[in-house]
Amino acid sequence: MECDLMETDILESLEDLGYKGPLLEDGALSQAVCAGASSPEFTKLCAWLVSELRVFCKLEENVQATNSPSEAEEFQLEVSGLLGEMNCPYLSLTSGDVTKRLLVQKNCLLLLTYLISELEAARMLCVNTPPKKAQEGGGSEVFQELKGICIALGMSKPPANITMFQFFSGIEKKLKETLAKVPPNHVGKPLLKKPMGPAHWEKIEAINQAVANEYEVRRKLLIKRLDVTVQSFGWSDRAKSQTEKLAKVYQPKRSVLSPKSTISVAHLLAARQDLSKILRTSSGSIREKTACAINKVIKVSSLFFTYIYFYL
Repeated sequence: MECDLMETDILESLEDLGYKGPLLEDGALSQAVCAGASSPEFTKLCAWLVSELRVFCKLEENVQATNSPSEAEEFQLEVSGLLGEMNCPYLSLTSGDVTKRLLVQKNCLLLLTYLISELEAARMLCVNTPPKKAQEGGGSEVFQELKGICIALGMSKPPANITMFQFFSGIEKKLKETLAKVPPNHVGKPLLKKPMGPAHWEKIEAINQAVANEYEVRRKLLIKRLDVTVQSFGWSDRAKSQTEKLAKVYQPKRSVLSPKSTISVAHLLAARQDLSKILRTSSGSIREKTACAINKVIKVSSLFFTYIYFYL
């Protein structure tokens, strides 16, 4: 009962922290912590938490995820060194046989709880005082975008005393020089031609956010349908023996599917007129070029789920 409550709290905290890995799936975390250090997925979660902690804390020790159960001892030695540096207060994680500590389910849950609480505390402390690494090293997101533009255009590093007007004027000049070297219709005309004021941009931002929210709901539904479909493949007795093999193939691909939209107002500014040419995917000319054997499988699957929904 205690372990179940700990798992529930861990899953909720992981979602709040932005974790998108496979252990958010039903039963995946429970299975991973039961295997402990012998589970590569458990070690990947620990490594992710530590990597997030290292953004805010100066830690000399680090934890690497494993690829097989045979690397469990090395992983536990790394965790032991990390917990020693962090002055972990839990004796069950810092005393006893170092090669057996994380083979116990409760200890694994305790380790995750400890790392999560440390990460949550570090993030809260850095809300008003961002880490120096973000300020001095990589810079802000805007700085990274401007740096990428300069690199793409082959521009040299601007002097420190340059004004923003001079900087963007230099970018505009370089863009015109670059576009003059390509064919007339190479880039195309912009889709958005009307000048926009602050009020317009505010409304566009609001529209984009509304569309992004709608997209997220729809994509979550599609991802859930995908999960259910993949799970249905394991219903037969023959497929049950291949569950682990199926998970190894599916979970890495599933973990990269994010419900969040990556479309921003910048994409609107970058859109060309050819984007407004809408072609029906069901038209004959398009279907001739996209038809393949998988279409028959999709059609049968759709009929199967339609039958289940309406008649069972």
